[in-house]
Amino acid sequence: MNITYDMIRNSQEIRTYITQADRSLMALGFTEHSFAHVSRCAEVASGILDQLGYDSHQQELSRIAGFMHDIGNVVNRHGHAQTGAVMAFRILDRMGMEPPDLAAVITAIGHHDEPTAFPVNPVAAALILADKTDVRRSRVRNKDPQSFDIHDRVNYAAEHSALDLDTAAHTITLTLTINTEVCAVMDYFEIFLERMLLCRRAAEHLSLRFKLEINGSTLL
Repeated sequence: MNITYDMIRNSQEIRTYITQADRSLMALGFTEHSFAHVSRCAEVASGILDQLGYDSHQQELSRIAGFMHDIGNVVNRHGHAQTGAVMAFRILDRMGMEPPDLAAVITAIGHHDEPTAFPVNPVAAALILADKTDVRRSRVRNKDPQSFDIHDRVNYAAEHSALDLDTAAHTITLTLTINTEVCAVMDYFEIFLERMLLCRRAAEHLSLRFKLEINGSTLL
């Protein structure tokens, strides 16, 4: 590849957009969408494709898409997937990325966020799974539990989160341990059901079955 993940990760231009996007989301009351989130998405997405036998080229494209997928938030939260895809096109085209690689990356970014998301290719499917399963307490920035909204409660309640791919069983499982004194399981479903159904579609695109386990019970 003529454009690598390391080049993207170290680009001061891209890092500036991610930083400012996260500041805007913080002002709006959203959970963390900065380097911890996008780096995790990059590594989880590439790890999924690696375990499924996709070549290193596809893995690298998924890392790039994962790292850049939320840059559209610098413009506005609404429509950020499509805005981010257009921004990524401009940046990567100017850097000289080959058109087939560029197409794969912007397609994944443009299709990653509900309600317009869809796993149109393996890179997009892996990105959806990585993004929508990033549930963790460290994403909560609000330090006052009394003023938590439902997103804060769900993430803060997550005492453990793991995404495990079983190639033999053809399953990918999100396992959560939730403190039900902080958040009821139904609260989780209130805001995450659409995301979990999207994960199921993404898993199916990769010939996998998506499973959700919360506090030892299989719910999907």
